[in-house]
Amino acid sequence: MLPLIIRRVFTATGQVQGVGFRPFVYRLAREEELTGSVGNTSDGVRVEVQGESSRVGRFAVRLRKEAPPLARIVSLDAEDKPPLPDEKGFVITASCGRAGHNVLVSPDVGICAACLADMCDPANRRYAYPFANCTNCGPRYTITRVTPYDRATTTMSCFPLCPDCAAEYANPADRRFHAQPIACPVCGPRLWFVAKGLPESGPTAENQRNALARAGNTLLGGGILAFKGLGGFQLVCNARDISALRELRRRKSRPHKPFALMVGDVAVAQTLCDLTPEHEALLQSPEKPIVLCPRASGGELPAEVGPDMKGVGLMLPCTPLHAALFNWLAARAAVPPMLVMTSGNAGGEPICLGNREAVTRLVDMADAWLLHDMDILSRVDDSVLALQPTMSGAGAAAPLFFRRARGYVPTPVFLPDDGPCVLGAGAELKSAVCLTRGTAAFVGQHIGDLENPATLAFYKEVATRLETLLEIQPKAIVCDLHPDFLSTRYALARAAGEGLPVMRLQHHAAHAASVLAENNCYEAALVLCIDGAGLGGDGTVWGGEVIFMDIAAARWRRVGRLAPFPLPGGDAATREPWRIALALRKRCGAQGLLPSEQGEKGHARAEAAVREMLVRNLNCPLTSSCGRLFDAVAAQLNLCRTTTYEGQAAVRLEGVADAVLLENSACLPLPVTERDGLLTLDSIALFDRVVTAQRDNEPVAAIAAWFHASLARGLADMAANAARACGVDKVGLSGGVMQNAIMARLLPRFLEERGLTSLAHHALPPGDGGLSLGQAVWGRRMLQ
Repeated sequence: MLPLIIRRVFTATGQVQGVGFRPFVYRLAREEELTGSVGNTSDGVRVEVQGESSRVGRFAVRLRKEAPPLARIVSLDAEDKPPLPDEKGFVITASCGRAGHNVLVSPDVGICAACLADMCDPANRRYAYPFANCTNCGPRYTITRVTPYDRATTTMSCFPLCPDCAAEYANPADRRFHAQPIACPVCGPRLWFVAKGLPESGPTAENQRNALARAGNTLLGGGILAFKGLGGFQLVCNARDISALRELRRRKSRPHKPFALMVGDVAVAQTLCDLTPEHEALLQSPEKPIVLCPRASGGELPAEVGPDMKGVGLMLPCTPLHAALFNWLAARAAVPPMLVMTSGNAGGEPICLGNREAVTRLVDMADAWLLHDMDILSRVDDSVLALQPTMSGAGAAAPLFFRRARGYVPTPVFLPDDGPCVLGAGAELKSAVCLTRGTAAFVGQHIGDLENPATLAFYKEVATRLETLLEIQPKAIVCDLHPDFLSTRYALARAAGEGLPVMRLQHHAAHAASVLAENNCYEAALVLCIDGAGLGGDGTVWGGEVIFMDIAAARWRRVGRLAPFPLPGGDAATREPWRIALALRKRCGAQGLLPSEQGEKGHARAEAAVREMLVRNLNCPLTSSCGRLFDAVAAQLNLCRTTTYEGQAAVRLEGVADAVLLENSACLPLPVTERDGLLTLDSIALFDRVVTAQRDNEPVAAIAAWFHASLARGLADMAANAARACGVDKVGLSGGVMQNAIMARLLPRFLEERGLTSLAHHALPPGDGGLSLGQAVWGRRMLQ
């Protein structure tokens, strides 16, 4: 009896373009001896196979089970068709039409081990070639103009393939089979070097040969190099050269904010930091992010890299150009190279994107430039993550985003049902936009603080690029309550210009919706929103809130808060935390001056002026901010009277907290009462206890430890009271304070002890970089 011959058509949607999916299908079909075709379509990837029914069935199982590691199949539909007589072979067809609503654009992927091995092999034609890539790695999002993802729709289209690359591209047995950014020294992008003050020679043959050596010598000589990376420019210096490191801080006007450190491999990272297997896996992952790692005792890590932190942001070479530079340095150094990598921009501006822009804008910061002619379409900074272990140390550590960008954008957060396209305009600080399409929400890359026309222009670039790639236009826009946010002004102006409805959602309600949507929780729940600031519905500054939210029923309300206290000088208090400490001291009845930094002058006069403001209630808005409470305690303990970057005071307070005491410290019971119809945690009493402990000469490390523990326990008590009143048992955790490692460990434990289930961010930052998802999800619900 002859075997049954069938023909089946599969449509795969999701992240299936730019991840080696078509070559994988081709090889799979050949192995199962099937005929047919595979090609990109407006829906994703269309696969037609014909052959024995048992082989087609096995093919369908393997299609999901053995998919490439970078692929993410959202749906796989199948439909039987009549077999075609005399069909021969299996082919990859040209892409059909424009992308539709089921195509996901792949993020950029860090260099893989195989391409790294090619670069290190003198016999390989890509030896030391700084643009090597294959189907498993290389640029994607930053070079894609439109979808479907093919070479013709990327910036690599201007580099015609040489015969050798064309042969690899067409060879099913080669890992570069249909690798769209494929390149080699003969036909690919060119590298060249520019030194400040010297004539530019461009990509001449001599400059191309010596560009890497000149860049390396710049670093070895103590210079600062502007380096064109995957998503824009970075400023680089030799981390072993303290003079160079200090000069970079001077030129960037960045006296204290931590720098990230790039090392050549995990072996070097292990000499600097105490790495767990989870740290190592994240460092070596395809995303190649910056990972916050604890410093090793006795390690040779320069203190100047991150003077305020116990840890350091480590990363491995993420592109072949980074790897080539490290290989050159390692061959000429007695010790493994370490490089500081920081964004190629002036403070408050977007990172530089193009060559001319970088040479012009970075002229006062860089001594030289390492350039190439592969165009980058979108500025994308490095992603930053940490690992948050459980308090007991048991259980797997969960990644926590501080900054979500390269390697992760534009991977979506999936939603439970279809709905209209809504634009979430994001916040003012650490801004990121969100667009919904079908059952997916796409949060764009980290933009930064919207504080000038340049960052606003970048903000608009990201929104426009996402809309172009996704081929969508928003039907509504959701923005913050604050009328002066540039994101709010953009939303209102665009809505008026395009005739779109615009909705205003309070800052912490957006945080709440974001963490609940990430966890697919659309029923009633509570969220602890603890951060620096957000304009409240009552006109005060919120930031230590318990929010009741029911996304499905489109309702939310504030049910709890920290006890309010004044912010003398408003925004000035965020830069000068001593003002907040003074306000809280007044609330506590504490007398005398604040402790001052040694050698600081004029603080008595400044404090007298702020005391007068408090007495007369001049420019002293009330706040319930958890972040500002951290600032006040840090100032009271003389850890940080003034800040040079956002979060500095809290970082220092976290950094001095004694880990041993933290495990065993007795928490100060904090009363939770009802005031003005809201549960209110008495944070004033906690600050009063800090003042008393300092007066009694209790060690700062001990005070910092029990402050964290007491605040976390008090917040959990307030949430438990609210949960009982609201009849819920789930509590989300959101806001920038959840990036504090101590709070991120303690709060889930204390909530669990009270019979509550905690929900944390896992795909987006808990800070303002993630709240645009909440805005967009809420807006969709309001339209439905």
